[in-house]
Amino acid sequence: MNIDTSSLDWDKTAGLLPVIIQDYKTLEVLMLGYMNAEALEKTQSEGKVTFFSRSKNRLWTKGETSNNFLYVKELYIDCDNDTILIKANAVGPTCHTGSRSCFKTEYNQNFIFKLENIITDRYENPVEDSYINKMRSKGLNKIAQKVGEESVETVIAALAETEEELIGEASDLVFHLLFLLKEKGLSIQDIAKNLESRHK
Repeated sequence: MNIDTSSLDWDKTAGLLPVIIQDYKTLEVLMLGYMNAEALEKTQSEGKVTFFSRSKNRLWTKGETSNNFLYVKELYIDCDNDTILIKANAVGPTCHTGSRSCFKTEYNQNFIFKLENIITDRYENPVEDSYINKMRSKGLNKIAQKVGEESVETVIAALAETEEELIGEASDLVFHLLFLLKEKGLSIQDIAKNLESRHK
């Protein structure tokens, strides 16, 4: 969705609004920057995040020297019309230090999303001897069967094995469930939306 720049309260912050950049898949907060109206218009027209650099006193497209661009997926404004949230596809590290996020947040909290991306990459760029490639060659029935097997092993581990073994079996189950969803053209986001609708 595009934002009408005239709907924003530029006067409240002397023409510069804070912009939160969030990874559109993992929802991790990557950085905070600032935009004036011109930077926002450029961002929306080109699909790449452009800030107003307070230190350079000019427009600055993130990645213009490093090629670590932030490609816009979704834009939102807050309830006071003075802060922008951009969900973006980050190419490479976001922080100038080489870190994924300027806030150095832990990634393990979002690794399921990362794993889904890895599975998608295996579909788009098959690796001959990879597990996913071998399983795909056996077809949907085999992938679905594997989810069933891992489900049973998870139940057995929960009833009769150690916590470590349960974690291992549950991890296998989650991986194969993500794999099955991908094979059927679905994603973890589809599941999350369905769970949210049930909660309501």
